Amino acid sequence: MKIFMTGATGFVGRSLSLQLQRDGHVLRVLTRSPEKAQATLGRDVQVVSMNDFSTTGPNALEGCEAVINLAGEPVVGRRWSAAQKARLWDSRVGITQTLVGNIARLASPSPVLISASAVGYYGNRIDSEIDETANAGSDFLADLCVAWEEAALQAQALGTRVVTLRTGIVLGQGGGALAKLAPLFRMAVGGRIGDGKQFVPWIHISDLVNAIEAALHNESITGPVNTVGPTPLTNRTFTKALAEAVHRPAVLPVPAPLLRLAMGESAMTLLGGQRAVPAKLLANKFEFQFPTLDAALYDLLEDTMGCTISKAKNIPDSSYMEVRRPIYELRQETVVHAPINQVSAFFSQAENLGLLTPPNVDFSITSETPIEMSKGAEISYTIKIGKLPISWKTRIEAWEPEKRFVDAQMKGPYRCWWHQHTFRAAGNRTIMEDRVLYALPLGILGRIAHRLKVSRMLLEIFTYRTRAIQLRFGSPNSQRQASFSNAPSNKRTFNGTSRKTA
Repeated sequence: MKIFMTGATGFVGRSLSLQLQRDGHVLRVLTRSPEKAQATLGRDVQVVSMNDFSTTGPNALEGCEAVINLAGEPVVGRRWSAAQKARLWDSRVGITQTLVGNIARLASPSPVLISASAVGYYGNRIDSEIDETANAGSDFLADLCVAWEEAALQAQALGTRVVTLRTGIVLGQGGGALAKLAPLFRMAVGGRIGDGKQFVPWIHISDLVNAIEAALHNESITGPVNTVGPTPLTNRTFTKALAEAVHRPAVLPVPAPLLRLAMGESAMTLLGGQRAVPAKLLANKFEFQFPTLDAALYDLLEDTMGCTISKAKNIPDSSYMEVRRPIYELRQETVVHAPINQVSAFFSQAENLGLLTPPNVDFSITSETPIEMSKGAEISYTIKIGKLPISWKTRIEAWEPEKRFVDAQMKGPYRCWWHQHTFRAAGNRTIMEDRVLYALPLGILGRIAHRLKVSRMLLEIFTYRTRAIQLRFGSPNSQRQASFSNAPSNKRTFNGTSRKTA
């Protein structure tokens, strides 16, 4: 299926793009930054510039059997000034209107449009459970969601099946709520927000991606769909679970007046809530992979997917490491559910590196593309640690297709960084092993930084990378479930039961 997509470079869009490509779909994505989108999504994705879409929209949409609209500026993070409200409105309602207008100009309109919305549609609700039949709220966010959905529903008159995704807080690695909350809770400066009685409708990103694919193919799913997990919790309970997942106390609540002072009207996104339930998904027999918050948090915060860090040993002979001695060694073995020739072909395209990098790292290739991967090839790119941009140049030290390749940092934040990828066939699957030998600069200060921050950051990056590979090439649900049901005995083990919701 050929699919036209907006918001493909966003937090959810990147995971969805990987899974859609795994399932054989061809993606054509709309973006404001074509070069960055290509570097983020890989060479196989077709890119359409937003600047040209107003005039060439029908050509870009021609032949597409589905449209997925995930575009929208983040709601949380800035005060809602008049200018910010206008940006929020235009990035959702404006783009959706433009999209539907271009669908209307097609001789054969797209059979299905899946368009993002949010549980903010319902306003602030504390008491009863809310399914898709509930009325809209009356605040700014509710008005925005109503207009957003109405713009998408205009396509129904064209014979297009329209699904509007009323999504809650999306929990995933490399971005979203956890990227902001987990570091605070690890420093023991997290806590409930306000009185903590407001409900938090949440969903694991894997379940959200699967729900979007279900809506794509299941013609009985139409209209609004609450894309939230089946166990909504109060903020107080959510906070307690998150603190336990990172093994820290949650002792610093955020008073409502202070939050309103800092965020203004936008504080309502954190102080309010909805006890939304996924009635339509459940009615359509959708199976949640992570139905409880405990399972979701263990998967995202504690399961390192087999990635380990230890002291470096058995250092191979290398002119690179004669002058840049490593201190630490990272290892990870990944089972890729694809034959070795497909996996090797994927890694032979440097542009696919962005697909495997967490969104909050903001990876961007600065070398001229396409890049031919071979011994001696050099790749320049930028990443971000927090908000600090860092330039990185790597050189391919060894290149043996379907066997191994090695890249070594020539310029960047590490004193030593030598990364070997090895591949071996296992029937129709591939066993991929990563071995990274590395060291930080600044002697004892570098060791302290490694202990406090860098080791965890690397574990998170390589865990995200493994999950991205599984999304791209497939991984049976039984394996993913085993990742938390077989938790080590010194950690909490989750059996699928839910917490109390108050």
